Amino acid sequence: MRRASSAGTPRPRSGQPEQLGFAGMPERLFTCTPSKLGAYADCPRRYRYAYLDRPAPPKGPPWAHNSLGASVHTALKNWYALPADRRRPEALPALLKGTWVREGYRDDEQERAAYQRALGWLEGYVATLDPGDDPLGVERVVAVKTAVLAFNGRADRIDSRPGPDGPELVIVDYKTGRTGLDADDARGSQALALYAYAAERTFRRPCRRVELHHLPTGTVAGHDHSEESLARQLSRAEDTARDIMAAERSVTDGADPDEAFPTVAGPRCGWCDYRRTCPVGAQTPGREPWSAIDRPAAPVAD
Repeated sequence: MRRASSAGTPRPRSGQPEQLGFAGMPERLFTCTPSKLGAYADCPRRYRYAYLDRPAPPKGPPWAHNSLGASVHTALKNWYALPADRRRPEALPALLKGTWVREGYRDDEQERAAYQRALGWLEGYVATLDPGDDPLGVERVVAVKTAVLAFNGRADRIDSRPGPDGPELVIVDYKTGRTGLDADDARGSQALALYAYAAERTFRRPCRRVELHHLPTGTVAGHDHSEESLARQLSRAEDTARDIMAAERSVTDGADPDEAFPTVAGPRCGWCDYRRTCPVGAQTPGREPWSAIDRPAAPVAD
């Protein structure tokens, strides 16, 4: 097991030189994506391993559930890339095969079963879609700057739907996890709120509705944000960014990186890409790369 060293100072990612400060200059903006903010919120140590330490610690093997999710997402992206008259259920097997990611599965049998399951999800989902409807954006990058953040993110889909005062935008996020989702999941998602905030400013149209489309159950969990609720989510993101920048500065000033970026121990440790590197996370039994595909997920000893 490789032990994390606290002697070295995390260095900025290559190609992102540290900005020099001068009196009277505004503080630099924190460049981020939802996953970058989420990594720190989940576990500062994982954030450090993923975004600061260079060379980065080795990751564990690929996860089958990530491969499955990526395959389905890309198949849906390519579905919308087809001409409207070719968006038919019989196109789905070729789309899914063409985007299928094979990494992480236990064996060919599990992989074949996962493919058939994913194909069934897609067939059920596209049956609810109008082939002639073109979203405003598919895998669309939206970006916005605030006093603290330079935010950018890639939304799975951005719809334009009629509203009381004209067209309104809706953020759609596809989910392929084992458990269903409800309105509280949509309401509490910081990523969806930030996408909505950025999309409204990118396209200059109202964007308050966010939806989680759970393909395994065919359900939609939605929430209609207010200006105030979006502002609260943005404020939370800015607070996280300030905490990250403060931790980075403390390390630059000589603090122990292990103390500046502590581990938040818990069940997530078993699923962490850096579990074997982290002295705390290594105490948690790891999960097999394929275990989230089957039920129940099973721990495995090193």
